Amino acid sequence: MTTDHDNEATKGALYGIKVLDLSRVLAGPSCTQVLADLGAEVIKVERPGIGDETRHWAPPAFSDETSAYYATINRNKKSLTVDITTPAGQAIIKQLIADSDILVENFKVGGLKKYGLDYASLKPSNPRLIYASLTGFGQTGPDAKLPGYDYIIQGLSGLMSITGPSAGEPHKVGVAVVDLFAGLQLTIGIQAALLARQRSGRGQHVDVALLDSALAMLANVGMNHLASNKVPPRLGNQHPNIVPYQVFEAEGDQHFILACGNDQQFVKLCAMLQVDWDQDPRFTTNPARVANREILSAWLSEKFAQQSRTHWLRLLAETGVPAGAIHNVAEALAMPQAQAREMVVDFKAHNSPVRVLGNPIKLSESPVSYRSPPPRLSEHTDSTLASLGYDSEMIAKLKADGIV
Repeated sequence: MTTDHDNEATKGALYGIKVLDLSRVLAGPSCTQVLADLGAEVIKVERPGIGDETRHWAPPAFSDETSAYYATINRNKKSLTVDITTPAGQAIIKQLIADSDILVENFKVGGLKKYGLDYASLKPSNPRLIYASLTGFGQTGPDAKLPGYDYIIQGLSGLMSITGPSAGEPHKVGVAVVDLFAGLQLTIGIQAALLARQRSGRGQHVDVALLDSALAMLANVGMNHLASNKVPPRLGNQHPNIVPYQVFEAEGDQHFILACGNDQQFVKLCAMLQVDWDQDPRFTTNPARVANREILSAWLSEKFAQQSRTHWLRLLAETGVPAGAIHNVAEALAMPQAQAREMVVDFKAHNSPVRVLGNPIKLSESPVSYRSPPPRLSEHTDSTLASLGYDSEMIAKLKADGIV
């Protein structure tokens, strides 16, 4: 027997929440995809004829011409095309906002004010609206009106100054990590605002910046500076506070990570290697190993180069010292653990060739769902307008006028 509780669980934790998504590219859409995975209804507003620019960021693309980039962060959404620069388009958006719980946007600060779609303009007509803005530098401060890009923010924030080889140039992270981290921060802020609204009955403006998010990502490295007033160095694959906690090369140019996190593990490591380095006062404690990291790293490198990665990973596992292989992307996604956790999802049931990376959030009572593949451009325009009371003639005229 299926109970009402079972029905609610299958609908998702955010079932009944309506989201109007005016964001594009990566950071904002990554937030709204999480909300959609959790059961919210998300209407993605795109430019007529063009859509979100990531639709055109190909190759690679799937066989139905959906770009891999667009598919990364747009499943479970509806696509509505509207020209918000026109009064008729603005009227459609305002109709949708009247019935929405959340609006997400990533325009430049003040960019929506000229269309009457800023928070101050919309709040009186829908005081319960949660208006979530994601920008490069936030809504306040001397740089608020500057455009923000992940790559540039990685540089400005200091993140690149601690990424890459110590003797080389600063490196960015291999994916747009600031965009994705900021998207998660925006998701957290939205969910907090939803809980606050349950108590107060009022919505609010959620303001998240790429720069703020990147500065928060500095975490212990940023705190090292605040505690010591020293500029943290770039250490490549080494850890600033723990040694040995880094990449080593085994025989055959195979690399692995050794994460020896405390003195007890270092003793085990030395026993496995049949050396007495744990008795050397330069290495007996972690602070001593940090001070003498270059000597210890050279000795370990010489040892690990003598056998294969498989050999060392087996011995380290038996010894109880944390270690792991460095996989390429294909190897990572093919891991039995990744498969068991449903971290690769296909949409064959929807007759779509698209495959996507799964959602890492696992809820026992109201799990995430994969209800629909990334939408075709304007796929839901007619049905969305019809739900607002537009008849076929009115929709045809809006299309003829280039409004939708």
